[in-house]
Amino acid sequence: MIDGAGWLEGAVRIESPHCDARPPGAAIELLVLHGISLPPGEFGGDAIERLFTGRLDPADHPAYESLAGLRVSAHFVIERSGRVVQYVRCGARAWHAGQSEFEGRAACNDFSIGIELEGRDDLPYAAAQYPALVALTRALAAAYPLRAVRRHSDIAPRRKSDPGPYFDWARYVRPLGMPLSLPAGVIVP
Repeated sequence: MIDGAGWLEGAVRIESPHCDARPPGAAIELLVLHGISLPPGEFGGDAIERLFTGRLDPADHPAYESLAGLRVSAHFVIERSGRVVQYVRCGARAWHAGQSEFEGRAACNDFSIGIELEGRDDLPYAAAQYPALVALTRALAAAYPLRAVRRHSDIAPRRKSDPGPYFDWARYVRPLGMPLSLPAGVIVP
């Protein structure tokens, strides 16, 4: 359940400073699914938290050099264990999609919720992440007028590839029991 302030009950809350107000009248209509691992290909640890809270030291790993000064966040991260961490309250605009477009509308951060799945494009996501994602999606749909879910690669196709081909759409969509517009080419038997 999402409370009146936009926080998911039962989620771990770690507030990110990398957010701002949504434009007036912007309805939350879109879920954007991402994949993340820091350092690339490694899971666990606190690097995602440090990135989203502005405390990632570029000197800690060679892969972090390109992230120096980056101000980014997502509303939620679903760890491989299924634990849900919320960084930005739902009513605020998290900085997850960057330059993006959905159905001819630019700036997807204005009207979307960003959900990062701890993982990478070339590996399957963990089994525990799917029920957590289903429960989160249901809670969000009960609170907001969601109508679509898209991959980051759908809204920023020249820049992004996540969550990648190993994301199991059937495992996510079948138990949802609600109509949401899916990306082109996604067919759930």
